[in-house]
Amino acid sequence: MILRLSRHAAALCVATVAVFIIMTAMEFLYFRRLSGGLPSLDMRYAGFTPDEGMAWLTALGRRGSEIILVWHYLTFDLLFPALLSLTMVSLILATGRRLKNFHALPAQTQATFAAVLVLPYTLADYAQNIAVARLLSDFLSANPDSLSFASALIVTKFALLAIPGTVIAAFILMAQKRP
Repeated sequence: MILRLSRHAAALCVATVAVFIIMTAMEFLYFRRLSGGLPSLDMRYAGFTPDEGMAWLTALGRRGSEIILVWHYLTFDLLFPALLSLTMVSLILATGRRLKNFHALPAQTQATFAAVLVLPYTLADYAQNIAVARLLSDFLSANPDSLSFASALIVTKFALLAIPGTVIAAFILMAQKRP
């Protein structure tokens, strides 16, 4: 199955961008209103302090927390990490196959290479989603340690996403330099 993903890279990119646009629109048009204009924890690429996390949770209140939990973490953010991961794997395979050395590798090795690059991001994203969902569903679990852990997972998620992104960019550049 992984080996066939490169054929569907364009469709996966379109689907991923569509879900991302919906999630971003919900963030700016709805979720920020619930929190008094504060960005969601997911949008804080560099992480957040425990005080910032508590301020967001407090501003949301019970109703806002439930809305974000249902409309973000139990819907779109269940789908998005898997969809983005499949898209990244497909792009690694599609761009890598333009290179003679990568194309010469056995198909199973290509698939394993792509999966190993993307899987850490996928796991970190779902772990971060669980951590933030727990904070939203159980306000009493929000303490400096749990907030710091969620913040570290958010930073880790984005750092790990940069790895396959960098590989895809490198493959594209190497394919362009090829005679």
